[in-house]
Amino acid sequence: QVQLVESGGGLVQAGGSLRLSCVASGRTGTIYRMGWFRQAPGKERELIAGINWSGSNIAYADSVKGRFTISRDDAKNTVYLQMNSLKPEDTAVYYCVLDRTLRLRIGAGFWGPGTQVTVSS
Repeated sequence: QVQLVESGGGLVQAGGSLRLSCVASGRTGTIYRMGWFRQAPGKERELIAGINWSGSNIAYADSVKGRFTISRDDAKNTVYLQMNSLKPEDTAVYYCVLDRTLRLRIGAGFWGPGTQVTVSS
């Protein structure tokens, strides 16, 4: 099994920044993809960023492209999400996910419990 724990969420004013972290432990395997989903109240869960175990194949949703940056630290088994120029519409619960099939999908893979990000206007 794989355990994921997110941290770094909180309350920030519009235009501000936050950095989310996700530490992976357990049997991650050597080939996997990690990423971040988010879910705002009353909305569907949305995939916003992904990165392969090697640091390659980085992808972003259009809604965050140019503002968010995903990265990873192999030595720390940690993936980060740097969020800049935050907007009120970024308010959501952010979930870290790991999948050994290299496809990030709702209902598949391993998920963290989520961390709340609230952006005030």
